[in-house]
Amino acid sequence: MVTDPQIGASERGTIRAYAVTAKTRLASAPDVPTVDEAGLPDFYISVWHGLWAPKGTPRDAVARLNAAVLDALADPATRSKLAELAQELPPPEQQTPEVLGAYQRAEIEKWWPIVKEAGIKPE
Repeated sequence: MVTDPQIGASERGTIRAYAVTAKTRLASAPDVPTVDEAGLPDFYISVWHGLWAPKGTPRDAVARLNAAVLDALADPATRSKLAELAQELPPPEQQTPEVLGAYQRAEIEKWWPIVKEAGIKPE
């Protein structure tokens, strides 16, 4: 059962998705092409989530927190609820502090020039 009102609207035919801004099709929308398939290559934008701890947090504390998150995300009820919300999870080997840090750095490198060029300022 889909509970997201936007997805429900799509299923009713009141909105039309032209592409997903991902490298691969989404399990929650398998009939919607990727931006590459739709003719706009490499235009990847995603919503992602992460947990951060203060600088200097002991590594063992970070490891325990990450283990707890992995356990929660492996729970079938949690995975089911996230799937209902059209949230796709990376595989467990990509759910590490190191991978999150690398991803965050890559996103900053990708978007910072655009933010700077557009003159976007925090409010």
